[in-house]
Amino acid sequence: MPYIIGTAGHIDHGKTTLIKALTGQDTDRLKEEKERGISIDLGFAHLALPDGSEAGIVDVPGHERFIRNMLAGAHGIDLVLFTVAADDGVMPQTEEHLDIVHLLGVRTALFVITKVDLVSEARVREVEEEIEILTFETALEGSPVVHFSAVSEAGLEDVRTRIFDLLQGIDRPAPSGFFRLPVDRVFVLQGHGVIITGTALAGEVRDRRARARVPGGQKIPRAQHSGPRPVGGSGGLGAARGPEPDGPGARRPGTRPHDLPRGAYLVSTRFDAHLEVRPAATKGIRNHQRVRIHLGTAERMGKLIFLGDTEKVEPKDTTYCQVLLTEPLLVMRGDHFIVRDETARRTLGGGEIVEPRAPRHRRREKDIEPRLRTLHHGDTPEMIRSFLDGDTSLATSVDSICQERVYMTEEKWNGFRERLRSSLKAFHQSHPLAPGMDLEEVRARLAASVSVRLFRDLTDLLASEGACVRDGNHVRLPDHRVELGAQEKSLSGEITAALAKTPLAPPYLKEIEKALAVQRPRLNEVIRVMERQGEIVRVTTELYYLKDSIDRIKSDLYSYFENHEEMSAATFRDILQSSRKYTIPVLEHFDRTGVTMRVGDVRKLKTGRS
Repeated sequence: MPYIIGTAGHIDHGKTTLIKALTGQDTDRLKEEKERGISIDLGFAHLALPDGSEAGIVDVPGHERFIRNMLAGAHGIDLVLFTVAADDGVMPQTEEHLDIVHLLGVRTALFVITKVDLVSEARVREVEEEIEILTFETALEGSPVVHFSAVSEAGLEDVRTRIFDLLQGIDRPAPSGFFRLPVDRVFVLQGHGVIITGTALAGEVRDRRARARVPGGQKIPRAQHSGPRPVGGSGGLGAARGPEPDGPGARRPGTRPHDLPRGAYLVSTRFDAHLEVRPAATKGIRNHQRVRIHLGTAERMGKLIFLGDTEKVEPKDTTYCQVLLTEPLLVMRGDHFIVRDETARRTLGGGEIVEPRAPRHRRREKDIEPRLRTLHHGDTPEMIRSFLDGDTSLATSVDSICQERVYMTEEKWNGFRERLRSSLKAFHQSHPLAPGMDLEEVRARLAASVSVRLFRDLTDLLASEGACVRDGNHVRLPDHRVELGAQEKSLSGEITAALAKTPLAPPYLKEIEKALAVQRPRLNEVIRVMERQGEIVRVTTELYYLKDSIDRIKSDLYSYFENHEEMSAATFRDILQSSRKYTIPVLEHFDRTGVTMRVGDVRKLKTGRS
């Protein structure tokens, strides 16, 4: 299956220039774009990959006035190419684009610091720290960062290599479900008729199968993938061909470009969803608030109806709600959507569709949230058909909205158990210092179409049989034990010594990696063992402190609060006698671990001395 790369980033941060350097193709196709030097609508290109395959690229505009167009191109992305200019750093649309790709469920990103030829190395490091703060506690936390200069093209090959490596690491299931292609663009090509383009969200289609527009049901007789393959599937840039406007059927509805607007697949006006409110919604979201809903390439006005007694959802909080649209829109369970304010100035949040054909809920309706939670994490009836057809080893039978039963033959169950044990054995051999294999990684390898909840239940059942052991989110073989060898113990001592040199301002992992001349995978494994053994404390993905150092800082913190009710970041910096590079991450660590809580620009003590 082809991959889709999407761009993101503030206006004039070099998205289009980077794409042109990578592909040789200018994605600014409109006259106004070339005259003004900014992207206004979506642009498209193809990137040749080292293995001979291609990836489609969707270049989106960065200006706040064209966020609507950016959203139209942000769905269906496998990898986001996120640009941050070295001179500007993180800007307003950088933050909004980050929120959007996070809410759309994009899990793979490459951050490219552009215009590095305009600034010093110190400034580039500052921008790296800004990106680390920007992505903290989002789906893109820990994403790789590379540098690029459009003037000298320095870093271009690094960008190209990183893109290929990241795409190779994406394990996507085969296209399934109904074929859906939200319309990005519609135009007339002489001799070919009406051309409809977009990025397929699900399913696949082959040349000789007829397609229909929803609503209306007009037939679209041919469809093909825009690349070398004759199949249009999820994740692929597709093009469908309609009747020629000057030929037979030219006057039928649906044959003119304006009869197929962007987002032209619509059938529902009410759905239940899981909503996440982002920090940009500084005042939260109110019950019955009018908003703009973006899904696929479509935009609809609507309002959010909260359940029970909930009248407001604060930033960073989540809830289940019902979305009521003013116009119909085709939605499916698991689709991601974006919520913007009524004036289209800010991205407030987004979420995932739980029940696409939801009835209107009564104000005091009982058990509605547990039912939605069950639907959110449950399996669809398609799993039953997949099991009966032999496409998967599992089947789900939904007896009611809140109850499900799973059936599996003994032969398939035994095969599933052996595949699990085989995967764990191979993982232990290649990662002897890891406590076990991540449950989600196991699920992705063995049964990606199974829900997280169901897979946990299956793993627990295997554990009860003695086939494996589940410790939290890790699965291991019963006889697996983590023991540091002589070399690892030596490295552990060197890491401890490195952290102890400047205990209140310890080196970041990349600095330890360089100083000790150790490869990152091996360093990470030993670091994780040390963390599990309580020797060190993780403050960020790249910053660790000795346990004694964190205890000392915490003691100083408690001593300060014995005589003060609140503390500013600047005061904490004076206490620690360090820079913001260390004080801010440590403060946020104490916030996360329940020692302090942030109230505006100050911190207050949340717990007593422990």
